[in-house]
Amino acid sequence: MSLVLRLPGEKTSRIPGFYKLPIKERLEKVADFAGLTDEEKALLLKEGNLDFKTADIMIENVIGTMAYPFAVAVNFLINGKDYMVPMVIEESSVVAAASNAAKVMRRDGGIKSVATDPVMIGQIQVIKLRNPWYAKMQIIEHKDEILELANQQDPILVKLGGGAKDLEVRVVDSPRGPMVIVHLLVDVRDAMGANAVNTMAESVSPFIEKITGGKTHLRIISNLADRRLVRSWVKVYKEDIGGEEVVDAIVDAWAFAAADPYRAATHNKGIMNGVIAVALATAQDHRAIEAGAHAYAAHFGRYEPLTHWEKDEDGNLVGSLEMPMAVGIVGGATKVHPVAKVSLKILGVKTAKELAEVMGAVGLAQNFAALRALATEGIQRGHMKLHARNLAVMAGATGDLIEEVARRMIEEGKITFPRAKELVEELTSKK
Repeated sequence: MSLVLRLPGEKTSRIPGFYKLPIKERLEKVADFAGLTDEEKALLLKEGNLDFKTADIMIENVIGTMAYPFAVAVNFLINGKDYMVPMVIEESSVVAAASNAAKVMRRDGGIKSVATDPVMIGQIQVIKLRNPWYAKMQIIEHKDEILELANQQDPILVKLGGGAKDLEVRVVDSPRGPMVIVHLLVDVRDAMGANAVNTMAESVSPFIEKITGGKTHLRIISNLADRRLVRSWVKVYKEDIGGEEVVDAIVDAWAFAAADPYRAATHNKGIMNGVIAVALATAQDHRAIEAGAHAYAAHFGRYEPLTHWEKDEDGNLVGSLEMPMAVGIVGGATKVHPVAKVSLKILGVKTAKELAEVMGAVGLAQNFAALRALATEGIQRGHMKLHARNLAVMAGATGDLIEEVARRMIEEGKITFPRAKELVEELTSKK
């Protein structure tokens, strides 16, 4: 064990028992380490719509909370039903773009969206096998016993119609040699499902070891939820978006993403602008959704867009989206965070399947909005209008001065922080 020598007064992040301290004492330790001012400490100690007691239960080492803008996208008609969609995001123009896109997608009952059954995959890694292919057959032979053992872990889930439904077994070559990977397919109903799936995977592992003579190693959910998909599609009439020329421009923009992974990454990021904003508002595991989406985009061996845009025989634009959507309305932070509960009430969704369908529709609408902007006026026009206001605030503008500074920068075509500061100083001195 090596000793680290420190000079007297030198800062250290090694604080034994930090997690045991009350929030304010933790903050004092951080303030001392980072040199935070009283104003900065007070800012972190402002309680908003998430109280410190709840925050301290949700995660570890809490020293405060951080608020993001909470907005609502309007105009959404999905499967013939109207929705107001809560979105939490820091990026300008996303909510406005989603609302505008939804407005031109209201014909014919709006966006169609269908989610598959909420089946998640629990992976069990089996190593140190002399005969992996024979071990695979042994596991398949005992499939019913494995499923029964898994379902004993969550009788309530089974009673609700969920539970372990099937088993798949693969032999995978790895840098450490062949290993057997068992996929436990679990219908998690209205939950995201990580806890239920992980518990089941762990519970059947000793039995699998007994069957095969191997050793089970990792036992965990896969975030490539390719059995839990949402499919959304829509027809956008050419006359509603500026004619067939605009339709062609949007399809050409999509084709760029279909041909080039560098463009496809940004294309899919635009989809996730909408999906993740709703995920944050409803306290989903947005990291799992993001990981699953990008893995699915590459599931054919090459990274591709999650949407397809085409022109139909009448010259209208038709678009579709297919992606994993592992979301829940029970368990996790969804039922702990008070704002998440409000979000679900605003949405009015009754099942995780319906939430997935809404989120798929939002992703499709968001993608259309981005492609339309890129293919016509360019993405920056609307975005920079909102960015100008942010720069004005950063430069010290308040009240009516924010709009005036933003307006002047837009008129001049110089939307920069230095120009915002100049205008703030100029307009303030005139008052």
